[in-house]
Amino acid sequence: MTTTPCPTKHHAVLKAAARVFLAHGYSAATTDMIQREAGVSKATLYTCHPNKEALFAAVIEHECAEMARSVQALTATRGDIARTLTELGHAYLRIILSPVGLALFRVVVADAPRFPQLARHFYLAGPKAVGGLVAAQLTQAAQAGEIDVQAVGLDAAAGLFLSLLRGEGQLECLTHPATPPSAAQLDRWVELAVATFLRAFGSRA
Repeated sequence: MTTTPCPTKHHAVLKAAARVFLAHGYSAATTDMIQREAGVSKATLYTCHPNKEALFAAVIEHECAEMARSVQALTATRGDIARTLTELGHAYLRIILSPVGLALFRVVVADAPRFPQLARHFYLAGPKAVGGLVAAQLTQAAQAGEIDVQAVGLDAAAGLFLSLLRGEGQLECLTHPATPPSAAQLDRWVELAVATFLRAFGSRA
């Protein structure tokens, strides 16, 4: 008879698998590594998840859910689009440039051909969700006459702002993992993104 592991052991397996997959990637990670990291028997490991693929899917689903919760918690001051975008910019970079955010991006992108549905889920939980949040803020700013994005539309404008934000910072952090950005550098990336966006779309009354 198959037994179901207790929630504590199931959680331990999931957290251990996350550490191993995010550190080594899918191909280099092994179930033996995860078993040792979790401190459980092989039987318990396979009772939680039948194989390495299922473990990987569970980890990505869990990390995407965590990222989605972080995105949903983002808030910004209304009434001043420059301040709103600045606050959202800092919050967004804190998510995507965190050690977990960078590791998750590396793993998902590297294995997107093998796990396209997980890659899609990552996109929807992260970039797409943040884009929707920014678009909502831009809607209010457009109605208040602070910006004019009619030439491209709200969704495209939100995507452009996020691209301005993450472009240099994410690339630099991905290629220089041992050198995290300073607070001043983060401020500079956000300032440049906001200034460039408002130069393009800010109202010129």
